[in-house]
Amino acid sequence: MDAEFFKKSYVHFLKKIKQKGVIKIGDVSFVTDGIHESIDFDTESNINLISAKSPKENYFDLSSNHYISESHHYKNPRTQLKPNDVIISTVGTIGNCAVVKEDILPANSDRHVGIIRIKEKLKPYFLSTFLLSKYGRFQTFRESTGNVQLNLFIYKIKELLVPDLSDLFQEQIEKLCKTSFEYRTNSSVIYTQAESILLQEIGLNDFEPSKKAVNIKSFSKSFATTGRLDAEYYQPKYEQYENLIKSQKHTYVKDEYLHIVKKSKKEKTGYNYIEIGDVNIGNGSNSSNYVLTDDLPANAKTLVQKGDILISNVRPYRGAVTIIDSDITDLIVSGAFTVLRKNPNSIFNNQVLQVLLRSKVYKDWVLKYNVGTSYPVIKDKDILELPIPFIDTNKQEKIASLIDESFALKKQSEHLLEVAKKAVEIAIENNEQVALNYINENTN
Repeated sequence: MDAEFFKKSYVHFLKKIKQKGVIKIGDVSFVTDGIHESIDFDTESNINLISAKSPKENYFDLSSNHYISESHHYKNPRTQLKPNDVIISTVGTIGNCAVVKEDILPANSDRHVGIIRIKEKLKPYFLSTFLLSKYGRFQTFRESTGNVQLNLFIYKIKELLVPDLSDLFQEQIEKLCKTSFEYRTNSSVIYTQAESILLQEIGLNDFEPSKKAVNIKSFSKSFATTGRLDAEYYQPKYEQYENLIKSQKHTYVKDEYLHIVKKSKKEKTGYNYIEIGDVNIGNGSNSSNYVLTDDLPANAKTLVQKGDILISNVRPYRGAVTIIDSDITDLIVSGAFTVLRKNPNSIFNNQVLQVLLRSKVYKDWVLKYNVGTSYPVIKDKDILELPIPFIDTNKQEKIASLIDESFALKKQSEHLLEVAKKAVEIAIENNEQVALNYINENTN
């Protein structure tokens, strides 16, 4: 009965799909969801738990995923994932999806994803790409129900309609997706090389911090100096981090970077807004959304420009550190970022600082300064006063070169996925040949 269901654009999109002939997902696939009971998490396990946050735009982001215990995994064979399963998010951001590959297995799933196991007619990468196109997105959103939180139920996934396009066309889409994944994998490998060079240079490559939970401090060397009484602050591992960096030639973030706190005058019609969720934790990239000035959240506080570094001071352990590398103007960011701009006299490379702050050691180290209760929060001054090691200029250039190469491959990967998605839309709106011509024009 809801008017949203009968929007003119939805009716128009449905008509377009039906002109090609349609396949109902439930007729050619086994469709189910993940585990409904409470998950038995296990940090020592190697079995990925796929949740609604895992599938993105035709790839999985496992940068902040959890692991399910081996016993719970084997107790739930129905929800164990297999190669070529199409996983779709059914809570939160409805309709994100990706295809399971061997590299994320073994894996299981929770109740917030749908599992589509194709039996015939459809190729998994084509289905995933279609569901991400506007002709798939409108259906998953249209069929979702709920007030406070939308849900896409399994019986609704079975009813989703897919255009009956040729095997040849589906294979072309699949080829694009697989090439994109190769670029993404190579991007990750090269980034890891850059990080390894950096950590090797400063002696952190094989560093294992102390696991001791006790550290005895006198009053004069604790509260009287730091103003902190919480035991977490004095964990031995934090002293190890600091001693290791300060034992070599070092500087401080505040000496190499300017702290940008410029407020927006809000004189423009709108701004390109970046918040914490717009930073990709997996690879350190960022995106922005155009928001009218009157609709900007109160926390949209700082104007930024190309080359600025954004460091999340909320849940800093996730490593949401990114560099503004686009030419988009009128960028404004959330007050939940510490914004740094390179000091003109500094020889410290932006990419090197990004890799350093996203490393395991620094992500753990910043938790020392946590002042939050429900979730970790750190202050700007704690980031500014972090010691950072001096690194040979040639090594910095090598690291920066690898990071540039990694991001170039990532952009190529994203481009191919966009081409695939657009080609599916063109095939629906025109015909397969026009779509294939589009692929050739945009991939050669």
